[in-house]
Parts: sequence; C-alpha cells; structure tokens
Amino acid sequence: MRRRAWSPVLLALAGLLAVPLLAGATPVEAPRGPARPVAGTGCAVFPDDNWWHADVRGLPVHPRSKRWLSQMSTERDLHPDFGPNAGPGPDYGIPVTVVGSEHRRVKVQFRYAAESDRVRYPLGRDTRIEGGRRSDGDRHAIVVDRGRCRLYETYATRVRDGRWRAGSGAVWSLRSNDLRPDGWTSADAAGMPILPGLLRWNEVRAGEVDHAIRFTTDVTSSRHLWPARHDAGATESRAYPPMGARFRLRAGWRPQGFSKHAKVVVRAMKRHGLVLADNGSPWFFQGERHRRWPARMIADLKRIPARAFVAVDTSGLMVDPDSAEVKPAG
Repeated sequence: MRRRAWSPVLLALAGLLAVPLLAGATPVEAPRGPARPVAGTGCAVFPDDNWWHADVRGLPVHPRSKRWLSQMSTERDLHPDFGPNAGPGPDYGIPVTVVGSEHRRVKVQFRYAAESDRVRYPLGRDTRIEGGRRSDGDRHAIVVDRGRCRLYETYATRVRDGRWRAGSGAVWSLRSNDLRPDGWTSADAAGMPILPGLLRWNEVRAGEVDHAIRFTTDVTSSRHLWPARHDAGATESRAYPPMGARFRLRAGWRPQGFSKHAKVVVRAMKRHGLVLADNGSPWFFQGERHRRWPARMIADLKRIPARAFVAVDTSGLMVDPDSAEVKPAG
C-alpha cells in the first residue's frame, strides 16, 4: 500500500473533491440485514443500517462503470488474498485479535500522526500482525475490544525495543455509524475500517456474509466517494476508479461446480458487492487469516471473472455525508 504525505493545501483540495459524483441521483432504499458478530465477541461489525451491510442489488449501474472497468484489468479472474500457505510463514490473510477491556494499552508513534487517532492502543505480545512481525508488507493489525465493542486498526505496525510504531492508526465504535474526518486516512488508503470488508470464517461457515468485501486495484483516481474519506491515487483522471467505489457481481453469473462455501461468497458479491479500499494487485480481495479456510473454496473463488462485475452508484443511500448510515428499506 503506497502512501503519500499531504500538505494542508492538498488536504483542502481532497475535501472539495470528495463529493458524490451524482449528487442529484434518485435515492434508493437499501434493505438491512443482521450484522453478524465478530467471533469471540458479542460485537456486531457496525449497525445493521451501515453502508457496509447495504443490499446493492437494486442500485443503478454507475455511469462511469465502463470507463472504470476498462482501466482495471478485467481480463483476469479474482484472487482471494487469504487462505492456506503451502510454504513457510503464516497463512495468508489479515488476522483479527480479540482482547478484553482490561488489556494493557500502549502509546503508538505514528508516521501520519496528524491523521491518526492518538490514543493508547491495546497492543501486546498477543497482537497478530498481517504477514508476521518480520514481514515487509502492509503489516496491518486489527484488534477488537470485546468489552467496549471498539475497533483499533494500524498500518505498517512494528514493535522495537518494546515500543510500538505504525504508519497510521484509527479507532471506531462498532456501535456507531460515525465516519472519520473527511481527508483523513486510516489503516486503509480509503480512510475506512478494514474489518467490515474482510471475509470471516465464522460467517462463511454459517452460510451468510452480510457485508461488502474489501478489494484492491493497481491504479486509482486521486478522489474518493462517500463513505470513503481519503485517497492515494496516482492520477486525477476520472477514467480510473476512486476509493470507495462499489462493484456488484452480475446476478446472471452462475458459480458452476463451486463448493457450498464458495457459493456463500458469490451470493455476498451479488448482494453486497466489492469495495475499492486500497492500492494493490488488481482484483485481490481480502479475508481474515484463519487456519480453517478450505483449499477447495479458495480454488473456486479464483475462477470468478472480473468482467462479470459492474460499478454501482451508492450516492442515493446517503443519509448524512458524515455518517455511514443508509436509508431504510421501504
């Protein structure tokens, strides 16, 4: 994930550009679904009426869908960026650490301190980091305080000589729809939380994924769409997708020969879609690191063609630009 430093002028410009592309779009009401708790907690991942849980099957295709997709390597298939690792090192995926409210909290030194939540984070020896502590990758750390239902996320996480450092950090109440200040990054380039976009084993095993799924592409526009709050694109061209863009798998695409677990994920991609949340390899989508991900499911998901997706316009779901709440179903 590539970051860049922001001057005050650029931050102001980013805020001006962060309006929905279709401000006059006809509102579309989104059915709500039950938010499944994080394993080991009683904490749902944001309220039922949160944007991540919105049913996007009835939303209009975005007028820039074809232009965006023409720049997104749609000749390839999707790639699940999680699952078993046949070689040395931890399994693939972003791990989720659950802690109690009594967990010791530490000070974290941030590279992007001006856009980070500078509170004490519940990090320690039990904190699992993406790729392992010696990784040279994004090294995300996701921690859920099960007592307070608070989410802590950091990017480029390291601990040296007992001191914690990270590129950026953000904190959310899982009971709230509040967004970060517009123009602020998070542990993700889009300024959104990572956890709600991760596939989690407990929900796939139970047969229902009730949220959109986080994914990446290589070239993005230097703009973002609600509820994204930040961008890190390499071009100002509107031909490239912005952070926060949402893509829906076509209803008519059939998962022929897929396992039951893979079909659960396919249904989620049709109902809730994919969310562009970071720069990275095209059409890589993310899940939690878990030892029980079935190899058959991972193989099946690699057969979903990128060309079967369209971008949808979610601006009609907005209740308030500073909230992830969506309009209730009629």
